[in-house]
Parts: sequence; structure tokens; C-alpha cells
Amino acid sequence: MLGQKGAVIWLTGLSGSGKSTLAYALERRLIEIGQLTFALDGDNVRMGLCKDLGFRPEDRNENIRRIGEVAALFAEAGLLVLTSFISPYRADRIAAKATSKGNFIEVYLDVSVDVCEKRDPKGLYKKARAGEIQNFTGISAPYEEPANPDVRVNTDELTVEQCVDKIVAHLQERGQFDVSELRAAADKEKAENS
Repeated sequence: MLGQKGAVIWLTGLSGSGKSTLAYALERRLIEIGQLTFALDGDNVRMGLCKDLGFRPEDRNENIRRIGEVAALFAEAGLLVLTSFISPYRADRIAAKATSKGNFIEVYLDVSVDVCEKRDPKGLYKKARAGEIQNFTGISAPYEEPANPDVRVNTDELTVEQCVDKIVAHLQERGQFDVSELRAAADKEKAENS
């Protein structure tokens, strides 16, 4: 009915790597080309679905499990679901991928701790270094890099638009949608409404 294939686009990387910024830029681009999307990130999930969870390893596991389940349901309904979570454990991302039944694209924001710490938009690294935040990924808790992500972007070297271009190109390559077909339909609609 939607004229698109659902999928989970899972953005993972350290705090400050640009996951939310990239997810919302990607969401805008996908909407512009006629794709129905929904973005899940820490701000909208931790306030409701996962408000009972902290940041201990077992809480992080459960947080990602819940997100994986919800994302898979949205994808099954035909949406392109954009998730932007640190998701520090490889096993949790693998489980989320399994839940999505092959409709999963892992996007790794490959940015060093040093770069993320310099950005530190929320002051979290400073607090973690001062011991005010325990179990902070990249400082006092591990981040397990993806072994073989579908897309790797470095937001320190590429602009947000270049990162979006790279992800959209990957989605097209895997047959998620055909932009030329979508643009032709949009042009036809504009011509009919003129």
C-alpha cells in the first residue's frame, strides 16, 4: 500500500558522533523523495518506552532489545525506521538485526573518542571524566565497533549531506526504492497541478 519496502536503518556510534543529527537529516531527505519514515532516538524512547531503564549493561541490553522489537514492527508495516542509539554492544545489534528479518541496514558513524569529546554537545564527556557519570561509553564503558557495517561514515570528514548521500545510495543499491521513479511521479504530479 505504501509503495515502499520497510527497513530498519540502525545508526550506531559514540555519543557526539552525530547519530541524531544524521538521522533527522536522512529522515528529511527520505520524506522529500516520497518515503514514509519514522525516527527513534534516545530522546523519544527514554522518555516513554524505556523510562524504567538506567545505563548498567543489562539495562542497555534491554533498551536495545525493546528498540529492536519496535523498529522491526514499524519496518514490517512498511516504514523506513531510523534508529540513532549508541548501542555499544555488538551482540545487541546482531539481535536487533535478527529481529528485523533481513530488513536491517547497520550504519556505523566511525568517529574517534577524541573528536566526540571535543564536540561534547551535552557536556557528558566532561562529566564522565570527572566521575559524575558512571558506565559512560567510550570512557568507562566499552563500545564494540561493528565488524562489518553496511555503511560506514565519518562525520568528522564528511558533511551531513555527504553522509546522507552515502546512505541513500546504499538504500538504492539494495533496491529499497528507485529515486528516478519517485522523482518522475513527483514531476508528473506537479505538472498536473499546474
